[in-house]
Amino acid sequence: MHKKAEWPRRLRSQEWYGGTSRDVIYHRGWMKNQGYPHDLFDGRPVIGILNTWSDMTPCNGHLRELAEKVKAGIWEAGGFPMEVPVFSASENTFRPTAMMYRNLAALSIEEAIRGQPMDGCVLMVGCDKTTPSLIMAAASVDLPSIVVTGGPMLNGYFRGERVGSGTHLWKFSEMVKAGEMTQDEFLEAEASMSRSSGTCNTMGTASTMASMAEALGMALSGNAAIPGVDSRRKVMAQITGRRIVQMVKDDLKPSDIMTKQAFENAIRTNAAIGGSTNAVIHLLAMAGRVGIDLTLDDWDRCGRDVPTIVNLMPSGKYLMEEFFYAGGLPVVLKRLGEAGLLHKDALTVSGETVWDEVKNVVNWNEDVILPAEKALTQSGGIVVVRGNLAPKGAVLKPSAASPHLLTHRGRAVVFEDIDDYKAKINDDDLDIDETCVMVMKNCGPKGYPGMAEVGNMGLPPKVLKKGITDMVRISDARMSGTAYGTVVLHTSPEAAVGGPLAVVKNGDMIELDVPNRRLHVDISDEEMARRLAEWKPSHELAASGYAWLHQQHVQGADTGADLDFLKGCRGSAVGKDSH
Repeated sequence: MHKKAEWPRRLRSQEWYGGTSRDVIYHRGWMKNQGYPHDLFDGRPVIGILNTWSDMTPCNGHLRELAEKVKAGIWEAGGFPMEVPVFSASENTFRPTAMMYRNLAALSIEEAIRGQPMDGCVLMVGCDKTTPSLIMAAASVDLPSIVVTGGPMLNGYFRGERVGSGTHLWKFSEMVKAGEMTQDEFLEAEASMSRSSGTCNTMGTASTMASMAEALGMALSGNAAIPGVDSRRKVMAQITGRRIVQMVKDDLKPSDIMTKQAFENAIRTNAAIGGSTNAVIHLLAMAGRVGIDLTLDDWDRCGRDVPTIVNLMPSGKYLMEEFFYAGGLPVVLKRLGEAGLLHKDALTVSGETVWDEVKNVVNWNEDVILPAEKALTQSGGIVVVRGNLAPKGAVLKPSAASPHLLTHRGRAVVFEDIDDYKAKINDDDLDIDETCVMVMKNCGPKGYPGMAEVGNMGLPPKVLKKGITDMVRISDARMSGTAYGTVVLHTSPEAAVGGPLAVVKNGDMIELDVPNRRLHVDISDEEMARRLAEWKPSHELAASGYAWLHQQHVQGADTGADLDFLKGCRGSAVGKDSH
């Protein structure tokens, strides 16, 4: 249990604001041009509200309003709130992919915390990459920090059918290609997909990462599922503002909360909710920032025997709104605890253990949060497969896959990159059928660059028109958490660095054996060695800018795709005065 620090004591912000020296008067005097009274600089906790609001991050478009509630809570608890706009990597708008900028966001936000007079931080997040980037930054500086998410959108509806953001985008797009939906109907459905403020209403990556923050103990209990427009989301924001002030007084830091046990709780939670494969790469990176030894083996070990009990798209039929009404993540955590799958004494930002927070909650809808015997799949954890095609591992989400394809052998149809795929996939002359294995290269952290969400390759129209909706697909890319299918992702080492994926050829036979965690291309070791010796890189390298920095220093997906000079190091939180 965390030992609370003495209070009162001199806080970090007093290095800027406390005293009568020329340097202090410089810092404090300029702040007063905003109308702050002198007594606000008396040593009370200064709280940075790190806000990823942006008009170009639609998931986070309501965070300015929510930040006002956080400020109210901070004022009520005797703190001094200061809102700070920070890098907002939007999955909806950033090209080539928001994932390329997750590390840049984390780096810039880390320095925004370290270089300014904050005693604690409220991390205002929502869209996919904003949650991990802010947690990575806060973990690196290790000041008291707490997450408040923007919450999911309300349910979408189209002609009486629930419409899940992302999930139905993929579904309707395939229906158009199969001739089952007109383009005009697709455009009509578009207006039904996003009908309120908030993040994806499916168990996509945004909802998954909100759940991961709560399961890690970095957000207050119940935070993850409250809809973005529900008044209770504002209440959560205000209570979070109150709580961060006490966290500063207690000196309760990310390193006290984000322990190996906390990460194991999060991995098991991801299995139970049918969470996104993107959680793998983000939690590995977050663990690296606090020096926790978390590996793909931990993902496979911890998730292997956890049933998927949350009946949400893309694995199930409901959406986040129903999940909240059913009781949300606290019910899932309680179920894990009852099944012996939760480290009950893991500490949370509340100052209480995770079990103390959830032991008395009630499940209000057992069709949304299922009994274990009715689970969507009895082994819902992210599967890690290895073999001569993925020596360092690749991942697959079994709850979103077709059971009959989890053991499969088929002929490879190879796309050298995403452009090659787009050029060929709609060609009726493409030599492909439903028994084949689609393989795409050069879409990993270095190759795309940034590892875009293109791994759930749409099927060719000639196959869709047969009524086939799934095939085995393999790449070094990622997949949207809203997507589904028997899709092998994050294949490591990636093709762009000469991993075995780079030398797969059309016609090679590939075996996927999920029960035995195997991914194998049927060529001899000698043939593999010969091909690798002859391989030459074909992807473009950036000549300058952040893209150059990223390609030079990004690590593999198997370790979290963080920059190699940032992983596992925490620096001083106190900056030197330059005046």
